[in-house]
Amino acid sequence: MPLALLALAVSAFGIGTTEFVMMGLLPNVADDLGTSVPTAGHLVSAYAIGVVLGAPLLTAVGSRVPRKRMLLLLMALFTVGNLASALAPGFGWLIAGRFLAGLPHGAFFGVGAVVAARLVSEGRRARAVATMFLGLTVANIIGVPAATLLGQHLGWRATFLVVAAIGLCAMAALARLVPYVPVDAHQGLGRELRALGDRQVLLGLLTAVFGFAGVFAVYSYLSAMTTEVMGFGESSVTPVLALFGIGMTLGALAAGPLTDRALRPTLYGSLGALAVVLLVFPFAVHVRWAALVTVVLLGGVGFMTTNPLQMLVMNKARHAPTLASASNHSAFNLANAGGAWLGGAAIAAGWGWTSPALVGAALTVAGLAVAAVAGLLDRDRPSSSRIVASADAEARTARSQVRADAR
Repeated sequence: MPLALLALAVSAFGIGTTEFVMMGLLPNVADDLGTSVPTAGHLVSAYAIGVVLGAPLLTAVGSRVPRKRMLLLLMALFTVGNLASALAPGFGWLIAGRFLAGLPHGAFFGVGAVVAARLVSEGRRARAVATMFLGLTVANIIGVPAATLLGQHLGWRATFLVVAAIGLCAMAALARLVPYVPVDAHQGLGRELRALGDRQVLLGLLTAVFGFAGVFAVYSYLSAMTTEVMGFGESSVTPVLALFGIGMTLGALAAGPLTDRALRPTLYGSLGALAVVLLVFPFAVHVRWAALVTVVLLGGVGFMTTNPLQMLVMNKARHAPTLASASNHSAFNLANAGGAWLGGAAIAAGWGWTSPALVGAALTVAGLAVAAVAGLLDRDRPSSSRIVASADAEARTARSQVRADAR
């Protein structure tokens, strides 16, 4: 695998850390800024809104910008957003900083996925994309727990200063390791929008919204379930969340080669397995060892869905996959918000702490149904199992540059 994938993974590590660390720092931020924890929860929403809006907008604006330069600009915006969060004089400014930090999230992963896929041969593209996303999963094992611990001892501002420093390191790695990847001469916003309007792309995005919402219906309340249902103390919350991150990493490692071999079967299998795990979850959490195993499985099969979904929308967008790829992350964040809201509504209705798992199972089954319908509709279409035409030309250029850099 090219070293450029390491630079993309480092960037993903920083993005994953800042995305999820706020959940562990909410009490600290609330105490320091004189607000309540529920109000401080708007900081999570502000980041998610930034992702949803920024993914299509920034990708559209940068549709004619060379890929490497676009990655550097997006990581610079990410760094500024985290620095603004660290220096925010009040809650309103912190909301703005979180929104700013979220803006480049989806666009970076959208552009990064296209670059990763074009640095390698056709049969290894899903594995290359999965390698980039490993940075995101490792962030949940190391970055988020470490950043939370840092924030608890040195203050939450120190956490965002460190994340900003990671952003600078990522920019240096991108500048040094990622080769020049040109934009196709005929590529532009109109072409990207037409590709985004493809029926298969839209069905893929809808699959992501429903399918992945099942994961966040549970993950959003996993900390409370750890103490209220599993019977562990508060000190066990961080290790349990780390187990979820380990599952995510294992899922990402498995998803790459499986997606390269059989994209739709991997998608169907991962969504089906996720539904089963969510159905078993309310029963397993009452036995400690089973609860821990189920948390790992939830992270594993949940994250296995992301790679085939990412490759699906990129493949179906064909000649202009960047906007579709970025919009996929908007879909994932809509799944985040929707799953958390529906899971919370189930708890508020008095259905119990484990009820979000059943809500999540229903959402995942809906996502599987959408994926199955998309597969049936796709049978009569010509095969589009790869990113064709301009992608292949860019791939040859990028790989030549990698070889030249290596010499």
